Amino acid sequence: MATSSRLTARRRTLAAAGAAAALALTLAACGSSGDSSSMPGMDHGDKSAASSSPSAPQAMGDMPGMDHMASGNGLSDTQDGYRLTSADATLPSGKQTAYRFTVTGPDGKAVTGFALDQTKRMHFYAIRSDLTGFQHIHPAMAADGAWTADLASLTPGSWRLFASFTPDGGPGKDKDFVLSRTVTVPGTATNTPLPAPATSTQADGYTVTVKGEPMAGMAHPLTVSLAQDRKPVTDLQPYLDTYAHLTAFHEGDAAFAHLHPTTKVTGDHGGPDLAFHAELPASGNWRLFLQFRTGGTLHTAALTLRVG
Repeated sequence: MATSSRLTARRRTLAAAGAAAALALTLAACGSSGDSSSMPGMDHGDKSAASSSPSAPQAMGDMPGMDHMASGNGLSDTQDGYRLTSADATLPSGKQTAYRFTVTGPDGKAVTGFALDQTKRMHFYAIRSDLTGFQHIHPAMAADGAWTADLASLTPGSWRLFASFTPDGGPGKDKDFVLSRTVTVPGTATNTPLPAPATSTQADGYTVTVKGEPMAGMAHPLTVSLAQDRKPVTDLQPYLDTYAHLTAFHEGDAAFAHLHPTTKVTGDHGGPDLAFHAELPASGNWRLFLQFRTGGTLHTAALTLRVG
């Protein structure tokens, strides 16, 4: 009996060693493949990463906007040698004003070549520190690389101004950047409390509902549904080569995120459900601004989303 017990114990030891060796070989094979995109959550920084789900209808790189995914949170005026410069540190309140700026490259010279991103060479955003006053503008560039963004009336307080662009030449060619600077609008500032997180909001008679539970630093799908008078909206018109443009700003620091549309445009009959690729870098409350067009009119809906 003792001999039998010893043989059984030895068989178990050999089996365990064999299993460990097989596991080691499997891990070594995974590590030597060099392809981290096949692992969930490992392709977040890849501009053309494909979905790891076999049931995904199409690769991420084939979806509208998925070839333009800027890194970072936009809270710096400098990245990889590119710099957002402006002589304006203050802007007047209560009237339309022009904000002039330049993007310089690693050589210190003004960048004049920009690739199209959702039909525009530059997307410019303005947001106050309490996440009110959202503006999305497409400024004009002069031949020398100087840009002018015509801002609508600003209220007193601290504002952050974002420039989103993709150089079409130089060391940053085809890389997406979001740079920002702050300006002060003189006067008595009154902060507006951020509305509580919600799953739906109203704008111009439309009901906008957001479905999804994004987690910080991870890619998650987000679905936006639109209705009017309790009826699904199916007459969305293309706007910036998509049916809706979704921008988010983080409570506290106004960090920037562009949620990328994955619904293809097929004429003037978009809706009611729109899919987005959400990749929000930080937890907390985010203020979402959804822009969509119907009947030739651009609408903007705002909603607070809680990110875990």
